[in-house]
Amino acid sequence: MAELGKRQLLGRERESAEWERLLREVRGGRSRVLVLRGEAGVGKSALLDQLAALAGQLQVVRAAGVEAEAEFAYSALQRLCAPLLDRLERLPQVQQDALRVAFGLSGGAAPEMLLVGMAVLGLFAEAAAEVPLVCLVDDAQWLDLMSQRILTFVGRRLDAESVALVFAERAADGAGDEGFAGLPDLLLGGLADAEARTLLDSVLPGPVDARVRDRIVAETGGNPLALLELPRGLSAAELAFGFGEPGAGPLATRVEDGFRRRIEALPADTRALLLVAAVEPVGDGPLLWDALRRMGIGPQAAAPAGDLITVGAVVRFRHPLVRSAVRRGADAATLRAAHRALAEATDGGRDPDRQAWHRAHAAPGPDEEVAHGLECSADRALARGGRAAAASFLERAAALTPDPKGRARRALAAASAYLAAGLTARVPDLLAAAELGALDPLQQAGVHRLRAKASDLTDQGPGVVRPLLEAAERLGGLDPAAARETCLTAFGAAVRAGRADDSALRRVSEVARALPPGGEAAGALLRALAGWATDGPAAARPLLARALREVTEAEDPALLWAAANAAAELGDLGAWLDVTDRAVRSARTTGTLSTLAVALPYRAAALGFAGCFEEARELLAGASAVENAAGTATRLAVTALLGAYQGREHPALAAIGAAEREGERRGLGRLTASAAWARAVLHNGLGGYPLALEAALRGARYQDLAVHHWTCGELVEAAVRVGDAAAAAGARERLADWARAGTPWALGAHAVAEALAGEPGQAEERYREAVGHFGAGGLGVFEARARLLFGEWLRRQNRRSRARDELRAAHEEFARTGLEAFAERARRELLATGETVRKRTVGGPELTPQEARIARLAAGGHPNAEIGAQLFLSPRTVEWHLRKVFGKLGISSRRELDGALAAR
Repeated sequence: MAELGKRQLLGRERESAEWERLLREVRGGRSRVLVLRGEAGVGKSALLDQLAALAGQLQVVRAAGVEAEAEFAYSALQRLCAPLLDRLERLPQVQQDALRVAFGLSGGAAPEMLLVGMAVLGLFAEAAAEVPLVCLVDDAQWLDLMSQRILTFVGRRLDAESVALVFAERAADGAGDEGFAGLPDLLLGGLADAEARTLLDSVLPGPVDARVRDRIVAETGGNPLALLELPRGLSAAELAFGFGEPGAGPLATRVEDGFRRRIEALPADTRALLLVAAVEPVGDGPLLWDALRRMGIGPQAAAPAGDLITVGAVVRFRHPLVRSAVRRGADAATLRAAHRALAEATDGGRDPDRQAWHRAHAAPGPDEEVAHGLECSADRALARGGRAAAASFLERAAALTPDPKGRARRALAAASAYLAAGLTARVPDLLAAAELGALDPLQQAGVHRLRAKASDLTDQGPGVVRPLLEAAERLGGLDPAAARETCLTAFGAAVRAGRADDSALRRVSEVARALPPGGEAAGALLRALAGWATDGPAAARPLLARALREVTEAEDPALLWAAANAAAELGDLGAWLDVTDRAVRSARTTGTLSTLAVALPYRAAALGFAGCFEEARELLAGASAVENAAGTATRLAVTALLGAYQGREHPALAAIGAAEREGERRGLGRLTASAAWARAVLHNGLGGYPLALEAALRGARYQDLAVHHWTCGELVEAAVRVGDAAAAAGARERLADWARAGTPWALGAHAVAEALAGEPGQAEERYREAVGHFGAGGLGVFEARARLLFGEWLRRQNRRSRARDELRAAHEEFARTGLEAFAERARRELLATGETVRKRTVGGPELTPQEARIARLAAGGHPNAEIGAQLFLSPRTVEWHLRKVFGKLGISSRRELDGALAAR
């Protein structure tokens, strides 16, 4: 291996230089992540070997994906982490527990992916604290799903831990698996013609015409394995005819066919040895020999295949294409015999899941005992958090179940497990299979519910409302609580659809009112929201307030979206902040990724309204790291809003346009309305009132939950400035209705509308009321905007001294929070009063959002480990960022952070 590091691989100077750069950065304290992509045989594994050799005295850990092992959750990850587990006790206890359960080292509640990911990140960082760490993952296209997701998560968070994480992934078309999207990659092509000819000459049986050699190089595309393998066994005369027609199939298939021809020529016992090795995913040498002994095959069988496989304590094929050639060349009976031997050789007490897996593949037909073993394996996988693995076990168990009723039950369980894993592709077929069995009414209703929820996960457009409602109706008399929960999900879909399906809310409300009432938080929210849709906002407000109190007390993070929207509809920012704070803290503590993906953008929006824009932007940036389909629309809407308030026209319009396009594409009317509201905010801030009016009128055409009130506030301001009295009066009337909620937000918004469009003699009193209400409600951004409007009015009344007080307070708040357009508007008004105001500048280098967030948390007394847990960073990365912060602020300790940040 060391010799390989010194030896330059033929034609790989660029890649070797990349390895040198990577190792130099890792030795210097930084981390590097890279996905090496290329077709089969192009030399990815050789390059990983070279990197391992070049690493020298650094720690090197390796693992490889195995196609036959893709059903075992965390299998590749556990092999990669195994040499590092002696550092496990250095991690926070919750992370230790998560990793132990995931790897089956101890029992406990199934860990969420986020916790396991943070544990692996911490484990890598702890190991690298001693000596830099190089992690190599070959054949990444065959990683089990959980290993792929965890390692991708870790790859996105590595920064300054002295860790290199390098994947090699087969990608015939040069495109990698979307699971590695966003990670840096290096595309590996074939050798250049000169190097390809050199390699080909090394294996040719004799002199070959130059034109024939050039054609072989062209046909192989410079693929090293093809150049070495395809000419094998062919004479010079045979080579003159090339390797077949151009359409003879993909190059990897042709190389595999070559391996298969060589395998077919081997003795029967040698072919059997290769097959047993091919279906044994771990490469366990002793287990292989035990299985072969049971088949009457001895060690002498290995010799004829010495150039295809290495058999020792660890079994390794020369190339994954050899393994696939062996498997695909075997008939069904021979394949079952190999699995049977491995099942008998596997210790069921030590490794029950692999034994069950081999027994399943050895079964010639339905077998209840084997199916039960797979079901037990699914239970163990679920206990470790491996939902995808559990689903795969259950799917196979269903196929092997002789009894139609049991088969349907297991198919339904498999569909549910796939849905829980976020993998919806297999759900429709499994539900169809379940429907072929003898389902009781509750199971039939469950089929409809799962089908609808799968659609909701993948679509989230208006089309999911109907199937969710049908499922809720079916469940009504069988499982009322599940029916109400499903109906609440349908209500969420109807809210998202908004104007794209203006009858959806009515239909959901009709179903909701027909369901048996329930006292749980979901039932209370459903009843309140149905009342809002049918009886109007005023009648629903007491129900919404009561339901919100129940959710807050229940602390049920699954109800986040409904609770946050109830708070927003009431104008209760305090409840919104409380609900989202609880949800974010709960999700971070438990690692519930699905909740966090929605909670972060919801909390970012609430913080924005409170005037904490920098913190809101940082939370929103963190949301992209854990995003799922459910969180995408909310993130886009909040990104557009924060951009609008910041007031930088071109970036804001780009964010608003992205939200508009996504809303139109997916039929998400509320997202479209949110984008119109954000556009109105932007143009009001910039003083472009006709554009603001146009956007606000478009947004206010449909009464979207909560968003409608906010849009009306922008509409009043724009309409008054343009002189559209009718539009201003209509919005003012709707805000008067909202004020009956009695919350500071609603009262303040109505007071502003009255000041702008009501009786002129009452304007000053109304402005003072607005400032007071917004201040009492902690609505910093609206308080500053009310002061700006009040100051503008006072200046027009020629009360310059009083106007300066309000405008100065507004300008300082806008400047502090980074609301540039509104700050500039306030500055111009102050200049008009005769006051000299300079544009705010910040001395010294600007902190990045990540640095600012870390600095504030550190100033608040949070230790590095806690900061890392909040921001999904390793403590070493936090420390690295803090060193940069200290340098930019010109300080040397945490004690100085608070003052330095305040001075900016």
